[in-house]
Amino acid sequence: MAKDTKKTGRPWKEVRRTFSPEVEADIAAKVAATRASMPLAGLRQAKQYTQETLAEAMGLEQQSAVSRLEHQADMYVSTLRRYIEAMGGQLEIVARFPEGDVRIDQFEAA
Repeated sequence: MAKDTKKTGRPWKEVRRTFSPEVEADIAAKVAATRASMPLAGLRQAKQYTQETLAEAMGLEQQSAVSRLEHQADMYVSTLRRYIEAMGGQLEIVARFPEGDVRIDQFEAA
């Protein structure tokens, strides 16, 4: 029996046009919040790295080492820096206070 490959739904762009400005604003806020905060594994996936490719970029022998890093609740700043830099990023540590933000430079690579 042959499968019916005909599309049955509407294109996403068409559906999206039916959203109210309030719904669009809510979607935009949720997307911004998701981008502003995510676990390391989510960041790696968003940057389209596998644990294997990231392990290679970090000079680690095994993918399991990346998995362990992603599940740690506490790690050295230098380890986190290597993780971020392996994906082409730059780690900055910022302390947030009511009167303003302060970038902490004590942990920057020499």
